[in-house]
Amino acid sequence: MTSADMALPAHDERTVPAVVLQELDREPLERSLAGMQALVEQYGHVIVVCSQAAPRGVEQRLRTVRSLLESDRIALFRPELPPLGLAVLARQLRQLASCDLSPGVLASAGRLLTHYIHAGALLGSVTRLDRVPVGLKSHAKSWVPGSQFGVLAHPTPQLVRIGPGATLTGPEFGTSMLVAQGQLQSDWVSATLARAWNAQGLREAVLPAESTAWWGTAKLIEFCAFLPDLSVLYQLVTSVRQNSCHWCGIDVIGDRCVFCSATPPVHEQPARAG
Repeated sequence: MTSADMALPAHDERTVPAVVLQELDREPLERSLAGMQALVEQYGHVIVVCSQAAPRGVEQRLRTVRSLLESDRIALFRPELPPLGLAVLARQLRQLASCDLSPGVLASAGRLLTHYIHAGALLGSVTRLDRVPVGLKSHAKSWVPGSQFGVLAHPTPQLVRIGPGATLTGPEFGTSMLVAQGQLQSDWVSATLARAWNAQGLREAVLPAESTAWWGTAKLIEFCAFLPDLSVLYQLVTSVRQNSCHWCGIDVIGDRCVFCSATPPVHEQPARAG
């Protein structure tokens, strides 16, 4: 992880602890290189989960380090998830890291598990929200004092103005819900939404520092519905067909290798005789 407040507490004693790469965009390059090299030597492979709301210098430093080390054992993962959803996904990967999965399968499992995460927020304003489509009417209503909006960023963008009966389309399978309180007071998420989604468990978390930048306001309550059980996560990952990367030979899920970034070669069909 590139932020300490996104390293969620472990679900159980099997969950692998997170390694936090602090202030990558501020520390000397030599220190970043030495730190990453030590992680590779200790663990064999490293999966770096980074928010798209992180400072641009963090991503640049990660790519520079990976390039200078000339290593195909470092995977950079930056899915389009809000910060709390990304923190949940990172913990799921930490849960799976305790199982008998190869590094390539574990790293590419992140793409698969992303589809099962429902992440959004209750916002006091959408005037600066640029990651979810917002109509002109919603922008105008956000100037009305006391207006609140329920927003789902993933998997399918949705936006509703909070009022009687207002809700968001949720998962069609059993999930737990994590809620992070910002500078907004409301019980809509913990009461109305959690009930509508049939959340099987509700826990609170500290709001990630990057959430304010991601959502465009500090007046928010961020939430995420997810699959909490390791057995279910493991079954999902192992039920998908695995492939061997034609370039580095590591086992992966999907078409693109998460470590060397190679894609399967395109085989041209032989030309038919005229």
